[in-house]
Amino acid sequence: MHWQMMSELENKDKVKVLLAQALFENPDVLILDEPTNDLDIDTISWLEDFLADYENTVIVVSHDRHFLDAVCTHIGDLDYSKLNLYTGNYSFWYQASQLATRQRAQANKKAEEKKKELQEFIARFSSNVAKAKQATARKKMLDKLNIEDIKPTSRRYPAIIWETEREAGDQILEVKDLATSKDGEVLFSNIDFKLKKGDKVAILSKNSLAISEFFQIISGNTNADKGEYAWGVTTTQSYMPLDNTEFFQNKELNLVDWLRQYTKTDEERHEEFIRGFLGRMLFSGDEALKSSTVLSGGEKMRCMFSRMMLQKANVLLLDEPTNHLDLESITTLNNSLVNFKGNILLASHDHEMLQTVCNRVIELTPKGVIDREMTYDEYLTDKRVKELQQQMYS
Repeated sequence: MHWQMMSELENKDKVKVLLAQALFENPDVLILDEPTNDLDIDTISWLEDFLADYENTVIVVSHDRHFLDAVCTHIGDLDYSKLNLYTGNYSFWYQASQLATRQRAQANKKAEEKKKELQEFIARFSSNVAKAKQATARKKMLDKLNIEDIKPTSRRYPAIIWETEREAGDQILEVKDLATSKDGEVLFSNIDFKLKKGDKVAILSKNSLAISEFFQIISGNTNADKGEYAWGVTTTQSYMPLDNTEFFQNKELNLVDWLRQYTKTDEERHEEFIRGFLGRMLFSGDEALKSSTVLSGGEKMRCMFSRMMLQKANVLLLDEPTNHLDLESITTLNNSLVNFKGNILLASHDHEMLQTVCNRVIELTPKGVIDREMTYDEYLTDKRVKELQQQMYS
């Protein structure tokens, strides 16, 4: 690999080379723009430790909340073209900013009430000679009361709310002796497990292709080389693939028509319903009429979540669902998955999401499966898990 051209490397390896180049120089000020993009979990963990011990200044932009918590001592919040600096990590800033937002919103409400009161007084007494002086004074107060100056925030959060048509029974998913390979390389083999009702599972592998192939198999989009799987008869699945390109090929569809494809009832097919649904996902007004082929990566992901919510499935299959999302959407998605009452199989490089959502970890390896009912953080530090990983990847 050392002698390969940069143009020949995979994205994850390009990022590692660029990081090595930046870190090798040991600069006084290190500027990193989304350094965790395309990195695996082990490399992100190494980078967190390195930067936490780095003695010089680091300025970093990232959507990885765990990374920001591990690395940052200050947070710069850019909102309405103004930069405010907060002492503390991301979690401290988030809690503080939520509190400040609520306080500003309350101040805004009080200002609106005061404005209405002044307007009513002026309307009643502006023609009354005895009250004219008071009316003039209150008009001056009204002129100074600029509600626009009291802005809660410019950030917008989508409304990701999962509903299910029916509750799943006790039989969720059974996988027996599943195995597959690609171009002669064994991605995983001897995969056996059963999902229990309520399981929210972090799906891991050293090989990201193994994870995507696994999702493609259990969603019925491709076949395994060996083995079988069976979904419980009361389950319904909704799948977010790693690559959503095929969903956005039709140039003739605007977003209203695009989402209408996935509706089930006459009520859902009405434009008013669809526009309301898209509005919840931050596509309001004319934005709902733009072509589905000109969307950004984040907009496509919000459309895919709209599609999934309409399906009202009781099992969610999510392959890197935070890709291209901003922090507001990631936070909303995270909270929605915590509150989801069904089952989840989740692959993600977002440490915080895996830790807060999942109660079980399943790792796919070339020599079998590692299956533990524990949190993601517990899994990362478990000595027996580390021993099994050495055996199964060797």
